[in-house]
Amino acid sequence: METILIVDDEKNYLVLLEALLGAEGYETVTSDSARTALGTIRDADLDLVITDMKMPGMSGMELLEECKRIKPGLPVIMMTAFGTIEMAVEAMKKHAYDYIQKPFKNEQLKLTIKKALDNYRLIKENRLLTEALSDRFNYGNMIGKSKPMLKVYDLIDKVAQSKASVLITGPSGTGKELIAKAIHYHGPRRDRPFVSINCGALTETLLESELFGHEKGAFTGAVAMKKGRFELADAGTLFLDEVGEMPPPLQVKLLRILQEMEFERVGGTRPIKVDVRVLSASNRNIKDDIPKGIFREDLYYRLNVIRIDVPSLQERTDDIPLLARHFIQKFREGEDKIELSPDAWKALYSYPWPGNVRQLENVIERAVVLHSGGTIGLDDLPDDLGGAETEFDVERFIPPNVTLPRALEEIEERLVRRALTRCDNVQSHAAKSLGITKSLIQHKMKKYNITV
Repeated sequence: METILIVDDEKNYLVLLEALLGAEGYETVTSDSARTALGTIRDADLDLVITDMKMPGMSGMELLEECKRIKPGLPVIMMTAFGTIEMAVEAMKKHAYDYIQKPFKNEQLKLTIKKALDNYRLIKENRLLTEALSDRFNYGNMIGKSKPMLKVYDLIDKVAQSKASVLITGPSGTGKELIAKAIHYHGPRRDRPFVSINCGALTETLLESELFGHEKGAFTGAVAMKKGRFELADAGTLFLDEVGEMPPPLQVKLLRILQEMEFERVGGTRPIKVDVRVLSASNRNIKDDIPKGIFREDLYYRLNVIRIDVPSLQERTDDIPLLARHFIQKFREGEDKIELSPDAWKALYSYPWPGNVRQLENVIERAVVLHSGGTIGLDDLPDDLGGAETEFDVERFIPPNVTLPRALEEIEERLVRRALTRCDNVQSHAAKSLGITKSLIQHKMKKYNITV
C-alpha cells in the first residue's frame, strides 16, 4: 500500500482527499502546515506528496524545494485555487511532478496520482539495481547484502591489505574466485597481475609446467622456454583453485615456494625469485585429507593462515532478489522491464540450490530467453523448481542447542529482511506481504537494527 502525504491549510480539502484516496486503497497522512509536513517528509516512508501552493508561513513552493533537497526522487503534486501559467511553469522547473488547479476533477486527480506512483516505483527499482551494483553490495562483482555475505566482505576488507595466504572454502558455484579477485583488487597489488589456475583440471605433468614453467627441451614438445604462473604473477597474486586436487609431489614444491619464494623451471637449474601472494580455494574440507595422506599438513597450514568460508545460496536466501534482478539485467538484451510472478518468486525461495549462485544464474538466463509478456512465470522455470517444496526444514537450519527465543528471533529477522528486499524496501508493501501492520514492521526494523 502506497503512502501519500496531503498538505493543505484548508481542513475540508484534507478530509476530502483523505476519503477519496482511502477509498482507492492508499494510506494517507495529513498535515495542515508545510512546517509540520517537512518533518513527516524527513521521517516517514512516503510514496507521494500532494501539497497546496498557498499556505500561511511556509508556502507549498518552499515545501517543494525542501522536499527535493531531502528526498530528490519523491514525487510532489502541487495544487492551488489561484493558479497562473507562470506559477505552473515555476513549479515544474522546481521538479514538481504535476500541477493541478482547484477545484479538481476526481478522476483526473486519481489518474495523475497513479502515474506519479508508477513513475516513483520505477525510480526505486532502478535505485535498487544501482545499489545491487554498488561497491558494497557488488563487492568485486559479488552480489549480496545478507548477514553471511557482509561477514565475507568484512573479512575481505581486513585481509586485502596483508600478504597473508588465504584459503577460501565453500561449495561449487558460490563464487570463490570472485572473492580471490576482490582480495587482490582491494589490496596494494591491485595494479599488478592476478593469475589463476585450476589445480584439478590438469594432469600432474601439465600442472607442474603451468605452475613453474619449463626450459626449452625440458621434455618432448617443449620447443621454447615458457614462464609459469608463478613468474607471471610476480609482484601480484596467484590464485590456486581446487588446491586440494594438487598431486602430493607438487605439494612439496609448492611448500618450498611459499617458504622461500624461489623455484626452478622444469628442466632448469637457475633459481628464480618471485614476490607472489598466494590465494587458494577448495570445495571440500582439505583438513579431512591430511590423515589419509592425500594432502600435506604443513602445506595446509601454510595456505590456511586466514580462512574465508563462503556461504551456500541456501544460507543466504535474502540475496536471491538482488541476484535474480542482477541476472535479469544482465541477460534482458534491451528489453525495458522484466518482472517475476509471485509463483516464480516462491519457487526461487523454496528451491535448495545445490548448484548455488552459478545455478541461479543459469536458471534466470533460461527464464529470460523463454519468458513472454514482460513477466517470468512458473512455466519459464525448470520443472524441478516449479515443484519445489515450501516446507521449512527445521532439523537442517536450526542448531539442536539453540534456545527457543533465539531461534524465533533469527527467523523473524530473516523474514523481515527478505520481505523488505523483495518489496524494494517499501515498508508498507513488506508489512502487507508478512501480514502485519506498517508500524509493527517499523518496530521490528528498529529491534533488529535494519536500515533501508
